[in-house]
Amino acid sequence: MNSLRSVVPILAAEESTAALVTFVVYTLGVFALAAMANRLLKQKSFLSEYFLGSRGLGMWAFALTFAATSASGGSFTGFPAKIYTHGWILALWIASYMVVPICTMGLIGKRVNQVARISGAITMPDVLRDRYESRGLGLLSTILIVFFLVWNLVAQFKAGSEILRTLLADVELFDVATAWTGAQISGWEYFDKVEPSYLLCLMAFGVSVIVYTAYGGFHAVVWTDVMQGVVMVLGVAVMLPLALMQVGGLEKATQEIARMQPPRIGYASMGLEVPVASSQRLRDEWFLAPDESGELTRVCRVSRDVTFEPGERIVENVRFVELTTPEEVERQMEALRTPAAIARMQADLRGVAESQRAWENAEGPVEGEIVTDAQLDALPMAVLNHPDAPVVRVTVDLVREYAYGAGETGGYVSGPAPVPPTLPATADGPLPDESAASVGFLPLGVAISFFFMWAISGSGQPQYMVRLMAFKDSRTLTRAIMTVTVYYSLIYFPLVIIFVCARVLMPGMEGNADAIMPSIAVLLTKNVGAAWLGGLLVAAPFAAVMSTVDSFLLVISSAVVRDIYQRNINPDASERTIKWISYITTFSVGMIALVGAIKPPEFLQDIIVYVGSGLAACFLFPVIAGLYWKRSNLAGCVAGMLGGFAAHLSMHLIGMAVNGRFVNAYRLFGMDPVVIGLFASLVCVLVVTPITPAPNETLVRRYFYRESGQGSV
Repeated sequence: MNSLRSVVPILAAEESTAALVTFVVYTLGVFALAAMANRLLKQKSFLSEYFLGSRGLGMWAFALTFAATSASGGSFTGFPAKIYTHGWILALWIASYMVVPICTMGLIGKRVNQVARISGAITMPDVLRDRYESRGLGLLSTILIVFFLVWNLVAQFKAGSEILRTLLADVELFDVATAWTGAQISGWEYFDKVEPSYLLCLMAFGVSVIVYTAYGGFHAVVWTDVMQGVVMVLGVAVMLPLALMQVGGLEKATQEIARMQPPRIGYASMGLEVPVASSQRLRDEWFLAPDESGELTRVCRVSRDVTFEPGERIVENVRFVELTTPEEVERQMEALRTPAAIARMQADLRGVAESQRAWENAEGPVEGEIVTDAQLDALPMAVLNHPDAPVVRVTVDLVREYAYGAGETGGYVSGPAPVPPTLPATADGPLPDESAASVGFLPLGVAISFFFMWAISGSGQPQYMVRLMAFKDSRTLTRAIMTVTVYYSLIYFPLVIIFVCARVLMPGMEGNADAIMPSIAVLLTKNVGAAWLGGLLVAAPFAAVMSTVDSFLLVISSAVVRDIYQRNINPDASERTIKWISYITTFSVGMIALVGAIKPPEFLQDIIVYVGSGLAACFLFPVIAGLYWKRSNLAGCVAGMLGGFAAHLSMHLIGMAVNGRFVNAYRLFGMDPVVIGLFASLVCVLVVTPITPAPNETLVRRYFYRESGQGSV
């Protein structure tokens, strides 16, 4: 047992306000663009304009909206979390992403645009339905798109909430609003273990993105994507030199993480001697745990906010991270004595002590000593040397070593990289099987698989294909391919370096790694005295999430409105009816995903990878066959879709049965499920197509023999 205290420097209230003002100005700019886009909807055909921008995007708009859609919350939240958790090997993991534009835009870009113009298609299910003259195929593709992208929306909403929560962490009004939110959800079983601060930020982020997307449509998305694309690359360009400067250079950072050992992760219980009268939240806290001799030498960091409700004395199953690298432990012990750490610790614990006094005054004398102001003022030395002084006590209930790389140095600069343990749902729950993690992160077979995942399967994403329907002409496409390739290089390579540095600058974040991007942005700008810049840097990952959420919302709502309602339920619907159904559908889909994000996955990048690989397994080869193979028919397309879906899903279901988690998929022959799914889809297309009837000759001539004025871009 020992005291709880904070050693991570947090922006002062006025500094947080400066960053918040910058961020609010950026957000208002997004809504201004949405309002301007809505005016265009009144001047042109609603359906084509709302979902495709009337197919008139120029080079910069097309390139940046494509890039911003791809650079999602995974790029600025999940990807940094992976770098922080596993180290330098993520450079190999993301390497092939630089050729995604060549594969995606170069392989099918021009042909998708031609086919969409010939048929007048607005969505990918639209393209497939008309190409094969099958209403059922349009519905099947719609169902698959909605299934996968709703899951991705859940992950993106989580990312947006975490980013906003980091920015608002030390704003007094946010603390008041969080306390109010906690009081409103108290006693609701569904909100059990949901942090009020996360829920509050989730609602603010989710509703704002849903509203501007539903209101502005495709042009709102494109224009905001252009602005967000610029913000993203500027944010990375500013963070890179700041990170290198504060860590002492890339060579020093690499040497530091080469000496690091993976931490331990576990559960603890936090208790008060005296209950509190009002809700008390402890945030970003560190504590010391005793070693075998009883000395307080083990340095641990709490992975989430800890909230004591009125009358409550114990909070159980608090996840924490324990540092194991001697140099890191020594640095953090020294950090406990810094003025910033002392002031924050005293402020946090004084709030608890005052609430305890209020409880005593209201309830009468109770057992346990209430800490005095004098004791709190002398707390720094008492914390380190006298475990009887603190207000909060911590008991370690469970601690586990890493599943791969425990106790070894060098894992963060080589492969396979360290893999964290999989903790049970509670400290006394059954320990899961970790055999899948025993080979480390990114063995050779999986590294090869991820080349296909990024470079090849990106071509099979319907949300990217929609962008390919909207560019103006062939010259626009060619220039955009080069532009996006350079853009990705300016983002992904620097991100690897930045978050290798973050391992040194902000230790102990493994338990909440998805928050490392906004956290390091705040820290870097605070250290150079430019708090306002923190708002701009936090806007970079926020922009990435917003650009992905709005794009996915439009893809889903267009599939529902166009491919289910207009093409199957009410073909004669008026433009006014279509308009209101589009608004309602976009809003409803967003709210469904928002509710799902209240209890999100632990690591959003796992869900993003599952969604991306699943969509590719379903769509890549059936779409390519439909675009380029005259003999391609309905049976082959359906077989390819269902075969890829079944093979990909089965790897995850087997993984869940064997490894205990859906995202820990089974790797047949050491390959990631995306390779298995793509292979199964290709085999189904190649086997089923030749043995089933050929397509109608009229249909073939329509799409493969150009007529005057038709199908050219």
